[in-house]
Amino acid sequence: MQRRDVLKLLTAAPLAAGFAWSAEEAHAASALAEAARQAATGTAFTPKFFTAHEWATVRVLVDLILPRDDRSGSATDAGVPEFMDFIVLDQPARQTAMRGGLAWVDLECQQRFDKTFLDCSADERTAVLDDIAWPVRAASERAHGVAFFNSFRDLTAAGFWTSRIGIADLQYMGNRSVAQWRGCPDEALKKLGVSY
Repeated sequence: MQRRDVLKLLTAAPLAAGFAWSAEEAHAASALAEAARQAATGTAFTPKFFTAHEWATVRVLVDLILPRDDRSGSATDAGVPEFMDFIVLDQPARQTAMRGGLAWVDLECQQRFDKTFLDCSADERTAVLDDIAWPVRAASERAHGVAFFNSFRDLTAAGFWTSRIGIADLQYMGNRSVAQWRGCPDEALKKLGVSY
C-alpha cells in the first residue's frame, strides 16, 4: 500500500474526530489558503504566524509527508503551508505545540547531526522522521516529537485533501451536477451484488 493511500484512509474517517474544526471550516480554510496563493502570484506568500525559518521547515516537512507523484502535486502545490499558517493563527491553542514541535525537530537534528533540519541531508531527515512517525515503535524520550509529528501529519492531510489538488487526487465525484440520472452503472451494481 502506498503512503498516499494510507494517508487517504486516515483522512477518510470524519476529519472532525481528530481536529478542532468542522469540515466546513476546513474547506473555508483551504479556500482562504488557495486565495492567498492566487493573490500572491508573482510574489511569495508572507506567513502571518510562522517565522521565516519555521516557514521553510514547514514547506520541506509537508512535502516529505505528501510529495509530488505521477497522480497529483505535492502538499506545497496544494497550498498546505498556507492552510497551516491560517489554521495555527486562527487557533491559538495550536501555536505553542506547533512552534515547540518545529523547534524539537531542529534540536533533534542539531544533537544528531550538528545542523538544523533544513541543513540535513535527505537521509538524515528521514532518520529523524522515521523515529517519530510510528508512535508504537517510537522511544519514550521522543514522545514530544511523536505528538508533534502526528498533529503535523494530520494538518498536512486535512490541508491537502480539502484543496482542489487533493480532491482531484481522491477522484471525488460528488459536488457535480448530473443533467440526467441514468441510474447506477451496471459494473457498480455487479460489484455490490445488487440489482434493481
